[in-house]
Amino acid sequence: MDPDTERFTPEPIPLSLITGFLGSGKTTLINRLLARDDMDETAILVNEFGEIGLDHLLVQQVSEEIVLLQSGCICCTVSGELVDSLRDLFVRRVRGEIPAFRRVVVETTGLADPAPIIHTLMADPTLEERYRLDGIVTTVDAYHGSGQLDAHPESVKQAAVADRIVLTKADLAEPETVARLRARLAGLNPGARVIVAEHGDVAPAALFDAGLFDPQTKTADVERWLNEEAYARGSRHDGHDHGHNDVNRHDARIRAFCLTADEPIAWERFAEWIEMLLSTQGNNVLRVKGILNVAGADTPIAIHGVEAMFHPPAALPAWRGPDRRSRIVFITRDLGQGAIEESFRAFVTDPQAAE
Repeated sequence: MDPDTERFTPEPIPLSLITGFLGSGKTTLINRLLARDDMDETAILVNEFGEIGLDHLLVQQVSEEIVLLQSGCICCTVSGELVDSLRDLFVRRVRGEIPAFRRVVVETTGLADPAPIIHTLMADPTLEERYRLDGIVTTVDAYHGSGQLDAHPESVKQAAVADRIVLTKADLAEPETVARLRARLAGLNPGARVIVAEHGDVAPAALFDAGLFDPQTKTADVERWLNEEAYARGSRHDGHDHGHNDVNRHDARIRAFCLTADEPIAWERFAEWIEMLLSTQGNNVLRVKGILNVAGADTPIAIHGVEAMFHPPAALPAWRGPDRRSRIVFITRDLGQGAIEESFRAFVTDPQAAE
């Protein structure tokens, strides 16, 4: 191992993905972000420099792949595999070849399925020590978005797994069109915060720090991370029933819901259940995240998975507030809430199951 990589930062660096379908405004959004002073100490990995206007922001070019900007951002191209680019970026940081950065933003291609990228971040042990997934930001074109959701399952999945959805080009669309699209996105992913971008301009604070920890206090912000009330409302008022007969409505196959358990649960039984679920239905579990009250544990346990890949559980510092229920959010494809909830109750929460 390179001795320079032995010097780790005290905490993994938060990493956000910016995804979205072709022409949905990712490049415009990143251009605007790069020009902001409050994006200092951020490294942004993009596919091609040529798509982003940097000349007026450029301070110096460190290498063929890396430039420093006046705002304090570091802009890099993804050269080769993403893992190699992230490793190289970290090594250069440690060696002092580039300024220290406190956040990483990765832009995906317009046709990208975000799940393999998330799998990579979860599965690679060297990346796991250096970076943590903070959140997924998805751009959706307000003018063309409904048609793209109808025609391209990739765009549905990009929106379904998002923590933040940025509506772009809203000024070009009729208010009724925007309202219908927002309602559709709320049915697809009720827990995601929807932000309307004015000419691609969005404050970084609205996009980032979407993970489990409040960057100001370093404490767990479970309510913001899970937003389980939104999924609970979606379960009670399922907006997916319309359009089931429309073969172009890919999002008619998506469900979003939240399961809860009032009493502490046995970790062994939960681990067996989630492993069984993901091994048999992993490709259809687009995202799962939750907070568990595990029997014998003093603090909550955070879980997070995408498709068949499940991140190692993390113990949070403490409970916040009196609510000690286990809460698990699911976004699934071709899997209804009833079947998952029935197996969860029978295998995990049924008192007889533990005997």
